[in-house]
Amino acid sequence: MSRVEDPRVDAATMDDLDAVAELWVDLARGQQRHGSTLLAGANREAAREWVARGIVTGELLVARPDRDADPDGDDLELLGFVGFSLERGGYERDHTRGTVSNLYVRPERRGEGIGAALLAAAEAALADAGAEAVALEALVDNERARAFYTDHGYEPTRIEFGKPLGDGTEEGGPEKNGTEKDETKRDGTENRGG
Repeated sequence: MSRVEDPRVDAATMDDLDAVAELWVDLARGQQRHGSTLLAGANREAAREWVARGIVTGELLVARPDRDADPDGDDLELLGFVGFSLERGGYERDHTRGTVSNLYVRPERRGEGIGAALLAAAEAALADAGAEAVALEALVDNERARAFYTDHGYEPTRIEFGKPLGDGTEEGGPEKNGTEKDETKRDGTENRGG
């Protein structure tokens, strides 16, 4: 895809709350094919709370179509979003670090520079807030995301190891009781459980 004119990146407002929460659910659903264990629909309310907190703190940005480049475009359609924050509390560090979280662009708009614009805006906001470095996470199986971040100057600095305990079908697990609805299975097919 070709690069669009720079999208408009703004601080999210309360008018964006529901739309960003739904995009977060799409993000979580899509990440399941890369090994994420987050349940999409089951976390909708938690996502709304995260979005509301980001709006109130000014730590959530959204990308919209540039009205000048596309005067007939739907100004209300969000193209993507990104959350960010300074690391607070915890251990003392030798520098102030910011974190970027939940960078998401609608799948049909990827490859147009929207993610790069969101990432650059989050980095600039973190630098303005005093961050000297930025950290973020990507799932190891998400090669496209890892390549995107590498292309934007990020380098791996830490590896997280995981190990399942048991066979994954213990009491209450979604694989055994089949209660999770509208989730994407690890193989990318939809689970429309009852």
